[in-house]
This record gives sequence, C-alpha cells and structure tokens, in this order.
Amino acid sequence: MSAEAADPAAVPRRRSRPRIDLRRLGRVALLGPVSRDRLPDAIGHVADAHRAHHPDADLAILHRAYVLAESSHRGQMRKSGEPYITHPLAVTLILAELGAETTTLTASLLHDTVEDTEVTLDQVREQFGEEVRYLVDGVTKLEKVDYGAAAEPETFRKMLVATGNDVRVMSIKLADRLHNMRTLTVMRPEKQARIAKVTRDVLIPLAERLGVQALKTELEDLVFAILDPEEYEDTRALIAAATGDADPLAAIADSVRATLREAGISAEVLIRPRHFVSVHRVRRKRGELRPTDFGRLLVLVAEDADCYAVLGELHTCFTPVISEFKDFIAAPKFNLYQSLHTAVVGPEGAVAEVLIRTHRMHKVAEAGVVALGNPYAHDGGATPQQAEPSDERADPTRPGWLSRLLDWQESATDPDTFWTTLRADLAQDREITVFRTDGGTLGLPAGASCVDAAYAQHGERAHACIGARVNGRLATLSTVLSDGDTVQLLLAQDTASGPSPEWLEHARTPGARIAITGWLSAHPDDRPGPDGAAAEGRTEPAGDDARSDDARSDGPHSAAPVRTRSGGQAANVVVDAPEATTRLAGCCTPVPPDEVIGFVVRGGAVTVHRQECPSVARMREIGRAPVAARWKDEDGRDDSAACRVTLVAESFGRPRLLADLTEAIATADAAIVSATVEPPSEQRVRHTYTLQLPDAAGLPALMRAMREVAGVYDVSRAQHPAATG
Repeated sequence: MSAEAADPAAVPRRRSRPRIDLRRLGRVALLGPVSRDRLPDAIGHVADAHRAHHPDADLAILHRAYVLAESSHRGQMRKSGEPYITHPLAVTLILAELGAETTTLTASLLHDTVEDTEVTLDQVREQFGEEVRYLVDGVTKLEKVDYGAAAEPETFRKMLVATGNDVRVMSIKLADRLHNMRTLTVMRPEKQARIAKVTRDVLIPLAERLGVQALKTELEDLVFAILDPEEYEDTRALIAAATGDADPLAAIADSVRATLREAGISAEVLIRPRHFVSVHRVRRKRGELRPTDFGRLLVLVAEDADCYAVLGELHTCFTPVISEFKDFIAAPKFNLYQSLHTAVVGPEGAVAEVLIRTHRMHKVAEAGVVALGNPYAHDGGATPQQAEPSDERADPTRPGWLSRLLDWQESATDPDTFWTTLRADLAQDREITVFRTDGGTLGLPAGASCVDAAYAQHGERAHACIGARVNGRLATLSTVLSDGDTVQLLLAQDTASGPSPEWLEHARTPGARIAITGWLSAHPDDRPGPDGAAAEGRTEPAGDDARSDDARSDGPHSAAPVRTRSGGQAANVVVDAPEATTRLAGCCTPVPPDEVIGFVVRGGAVTVHRQECPSVARMREIGRAPVAARWKDEDGRDDSAACRVTLVAESFGRPRLLADLTEAIATADAAIVSATVEPPSEQRVRHTYTLQLPDAAGLPALMRAMREVAGVYDVSRAQHPAATG
C-alpha cells in the first residue's frame, strides 16, 4: 500500500509486509481450492492481513467467498496474462491491509462475479446474506465503464448514489481502481491517459474526502507517472539520490525519542517518507529541496492528551516553526483526519516537520472510512431494505459533503452539468460549519455565501430569500460565511419570488447553482425589460445592494438583487386591454391613489406607471401608445389595498442609522423587498427601499415614521428614469 508502488525499487516501502506475488497466486488459483481443513494459499494472505486488524474474525465466510469466486472466474484471464481471480484477490488484500471488516472483504472477493460470470445476486444473497448482496450489486453497477465523454457522468452519478447508501461500496471501488492502475501498462497509452485523468479528477478527490490516504497517495503517484512522466522521473531520481545519503531525519528522531523518554511520555517515533507527488509539491513550493523534505517525523501516542504533552515538550526543547503549527485534533478535517502538525529545528539546524497523533487517529488517517468498520453494525446488521422509511440510517461515515452531493445530483439532469459540477465540488478541500438560529447547523464548503446557506437550509424556498442576518447583524446575500457564524435567512412574503442572475456570482455550492440556473431557465421572460420593469409581472427594485451594517465610509456592500413578482398588485389595476398581462412598473412603483397610465411593452404586456414618472415621457417620445389605466374600486378589489412602493430616505450618517430605519419600517407592518445604501457623501447617506405594504393607505404614516428617525431629513417616493431600448 505504499505510495511508491509505481516504482517499488525507487525507495524502501513503508510497510513491513512484502508485496504479494500475484503471478504465483495466479498459479495457485488455477489449481483450485485445497482441502477443507485449511485455507488455500491464495486466500491465506488475505486472512493473515485481516486477522492482524480483527483477531477474532470468522474466516469461514471468506473461504466460501473465495471458493465461489475462484470457481466462477476459472478460465478467465486478465489482459496482463494473469488469471482473473488475481484481481479480486488483490483488491481484497488492499482492503484487508487497511483494516476493512469481514463483510466488505467478502463483497470484494465477489465484486466481479455477477458482472463477469454466471453467478446471480440471488445466489449471493442465499449464500452470504442481504448485506453482501447489496454491496456486490452496488459495485457491479460501476463495472464495465465506458470511459467515453457521455458515459462518465452517468457512471459516476450511479457511483454517488450507491456510495450514499453504503460508503463501503466506494471503498471497494477505490481499491478496485488502485489495482487496475497498478496494471494499467498493458493498455494503449491513450487509454491509460484517459483513465488516469478520470482517476485524478474524481476518484482521488473522493478518496481524499473519504479519508483513505493510503489509497489516495498511491493513486496520485500512479497518475503522476502516466500524465507527467518527465516530472515523475525527475522526482524519482531525486528520491533515489536522497535514499543513498545519511538521513538527517534520523538524528532528529533520536533527539525526539530521548526528549520524550526523559519527560516520561510513552511514544513511538517513526520516519514517514513522503510519496512522489508530495515531494514534487514541496519542490514546486520551495524551489529547492532541503535534506529533511523527503520525509516527516510521525509520533504515535496512546491518548489525545498525550498529543498535546508531546507538542509541549517539542516546543520547549526545540525551536518551533510557529507558522507550521496546525491543530486538526481540536478541529478535525472534513474527512475525519486528526493530527497535530508542527515543525521544529533539530540539533544541527535542520527543520523537521512533525505529525503527532494517537494510534487510533493514525489508523483513521490511513484508512479513513474503511477503519471505522461496518457503520451500520449498531442496527443489528440492518440493510438498506430494512432501514427506516426515510431510508436514512445513522451513518458516522457519511459526512455533509456526501449528503450535499447526493442532493444536488438529482437536480443535475444534464450530464455535462453534472460532470462539471461534480469536479468543481470535489475540488473544494475545506468545510465550514455555520449555525442556524433554530439550533441546527449547516455544513458548507469554505468560501460559501449566504446564498449557499439559503439553499442548503430552505431548498427551492430560498428563491424568495431577500437577505440575512449573520451573527445578529443584517448582511447581504453575497456575504461570505466563516466557520462558526450564526446565520438567519430572511424570506420574502411573496412566495412567487425568484433569484436574479447575479446570485450565481455568489453561489459556491452545486445545489445553489443548479437551483438558481434551473429557475432562471424556467422563467426566461422574468428579466428586466426595456421600460425599467421586469417581464412577466416582475419588478426590479431601484437598488441592487443591501447593507449588512450601518452606513460607513468604506463604500457600498456588494449585494445580489432579489426580484419579486407583482402579479398580486397588478390585479388592483384595470387597463383598456383586457387580455393583456398587467404589471406595475419598478421604476416608479405606483400605489393607490396615484394617477396612473399604461404602455404596451415587448411581449404584449402592459406596464403601469405613475403619470409623473420620467419613463412616461420617454415612452411617448419613442412612439408607444398609452393605455388608459385606473385602480379598481372597493367592490372590485381582491386584496387591492396591498401595494409595493420604493422610498428614498436622505439622512446624515450616524451609527445604527440603518437599524433604526428598518425598525421603523417593520413597526409600520411593511416588508422590505430590497434595500440599498449608497456610499456616504459629505456625511450624507441615501437609502433606497422597495417595500411591500399591506395597505396603500398606510403609506403616508410610514413615510412620517421614517422622517422621525433621528438623522433623517427627507423621505420621498423614488423617481428613476427607465431605459427605453
């Protein structure tokens, strides 16, 4: 399982267990199973590796699985010329060395039988149980991959779905890919490159996210050798040259052992060689490699508290490189990884990087979800078919990123969109946790904004989101969230609201981007029209921005506008074009009892403006005929009193001005659809609000309440000129 598998002779292997001779095992496999009183040699190596992690494991089921696999695959050969049984044996041995439990190993031995032999899933169920059948079925669906551009997305979509129900499916798939990559040289160069690229773009990031570092590092080196052979050879030569020299890490390791021994701390200090890609990255980062850059010190202890005791001794007795310190025990990585990272200066001035972890942490760091065994054992071996009706089993190995992938992949109907989005999402290597005001949490990728939080919490209801409070303060939807933030999403009362294209600039999660893109595609006419109003009964607020704080002198806060349907308002207006769609103009937001007039715009809709709106003169100038418009009377109204209006507040800048204004608006029972605060000019600040009022008769009182806010010297109806294109 070492990272140097691409060239075993280049550097010593990390593990003491020698590489199994698969050709010899193939010859053993051809002879068939031996007597019943002992395991065949071919499966004996798997049994030894398995017992090293699980001393009490029942090997009888492995014996039976091997017998079925060997008899089923007998006569089949791999392209490398080896008997086919060597492949499931190698895959199973990889997983056994990582510490996989018996059920996973059984399914691994059988993972190709249903696809390539006469064995059926019903037979697997009868002989090995439903759980093994489920795992074999999950892996079978991923076999015989056509690596053409059209086939890849759907194949990996199936992989995600299967993985989401049981992560052990992905464990088997990763081990399967590793063995195939080890033997890839028998294929044509172009096919090698194609498979290596898919491995690099999807499977390696998945291995990273599942925490299976032992698989990930070797896959990285094998891909490196295929896709960048020149750099690989240079790196291999550097490692080979350094192997022949005296290792400076050895002297530092001796000093560390002596220091910990004197402190009474029981610890195991090892030298951990870097794999090829790691050396290559360090070389690119530093330009020139130091003698200690070819490896790191690994300190293994028994308890979590011992990790910090070791750290204290190292930082006391050696000169620490503070910039290299990271605590992944207190704040584990999203893939279960835990360790303390530091660097110290040794006796001769050499700098050594040090990893400090417990033996348990080390096992999880190497094997990730594989080290956790059967995540469903507490359910009494419940299978997906026996789970709760929601089919959601408590799974400690299914982190938030996997749940999000499973959610958004259902919405990505287009294969190209799915493939592009999958690769982009897997490229995210850090997660943050934000808290909801109801006590729940949201797991989001680093760099996520309030837009992402809205869709993560509310799904399609987030289309109506108009803003947020982050840590109790008003914030724009574009605000980037930090780990530990508390976020409250604010939704418009108008359930027909929808996002604007600008939201895509702030969305980082695939779920948010797919939902926004889907809504915009389904509402192609709901875009701002040339008359200043939005098409299909939508209005574009006067301002695009919303402030997350009081007015400040450091410029406006970038925001994403929200556009809201005004179909309900338009129902209050009667125009002399009965069949036409009617809407209220966003440039002047007319309300009763304003004098109004309408104009026919693109698509045959009638947009209604206030008579004094500058757009009216522009419409007349370009030859658009006016359409008579009037408000419905009391008897004809259906909630006609409700209205939307845009107000402009002129004020002097002061702390908490925005908070006091929004409180005055809320007290008047008005809902803020959007808001913008322009940069202060000579201590004066201009606020623009688009508001939804329950009754137009309350508008004068609202404007008076806003004028009474300290610092506000004028409040007026908005008058924006509209485009006339």
